[in-house]
Amino acid sequence: MANVSLGDIYDMVCETPAGDGLVIDMMPDFLDSDMQTNSRPHVHTFYEILWFFDGKGTHTVDFQDYEVKPGSIFFLSPGQVHNFDGITRHRGISLKLCTDFLKYENADEDIFIKYNMFNAFDVAPYFLISDPSVAEHLRGLIENMREEQGHADDFGHMDILRALVKVFLVNVQRHGVRPDALPLQTTRASNRLFLLFRKTLEQEYDRMHTVKDYADRLNVSSKTLTNSVTECSRKSPLAFINDRVILEAKRLLRFTNLMVKEIAYRMGYDDPSYFVKFFKRQTGYLPSDFRDNVLSDDSRKNTV
Repeated sequence: MANVSLGDIYDMVCETPAGDGLVIDMMPDFLDSDMQTNSRPHVHTFYEILWFFDGKGTHTVDFQDYEVKPGSIFFLSPGQVHNFDGITRHRGISLKLCTDFLKYENADEDIFIKYNMFNAFDVAPYFLISDPSVAEHLRGLIENMREEQGHADDFGHMDILRALVKVFLVNVQRHGVRPDALPLQTTRASNRLFLLFRKTLEQEYDRMHTVKDYADRLNVSSKTLTNSVTECSRKSPLAFINDRVILEAKRLLRFTNLMVKEIAYRMGYDDPSYFVKFFKRQTGYLPSDFRDNVLSDDSRKNTV
């Protein structure tokens, strides 16, 4: 079992994809090229977009199973756990993006892309594109990316490539439908606060565990933050905080050989026994039991 550190997953500017930091692959070719890896739970240090044109099967993301539907576009962040069932074939496109492509967070649109399309662990990790004209436009943008990759030595190459990726993402945000998620708009103050909460949570979940912590960081009252988060998600900010801590703990239990007390410390808990009780209260499992069960399940799936 590989020992994967949080620094390796989140902090580094990824070394792969190489070159200009963008790799475009076709499905099923790239899946078939390494089905042994793709059919087992694994993590990446880069962002990945998976657009399924057709096919059926199961795509598992962060321990949740999602049915692959034609027109679905999945958005995976560094550190997310995912795998395919390894049974059915899918036709579509994979875009792998170095973390540099989403490093800017200056405008509201950048925040929405990074913390609503990616890093949105409270909702389904995909959008559906049903309008054929939108799909055709998106495919054209990908072809433009391919063409630009042939101009690596030309002036402004990376600027054009980043712009094409952003236009692609903005169009998915504008026209795509995320199942069971409330639509968000940059023009609403409560929506902007909610996305800033998501952003801060992603940066501080292993250090800050109370609603007041996040309200103080965002310079609003706890009531204002609670109203905004509840309006945008039907969940309380405390539920968000707890769910994010538990998700990361599950990843570390599955993908590292860290002891439970070490995971507790990484999650910001000085008292490992409190963390164990917290994990049991949230999941119904002791951390050690969860690790044993998930590894046992993985082993059974690999022998089928």
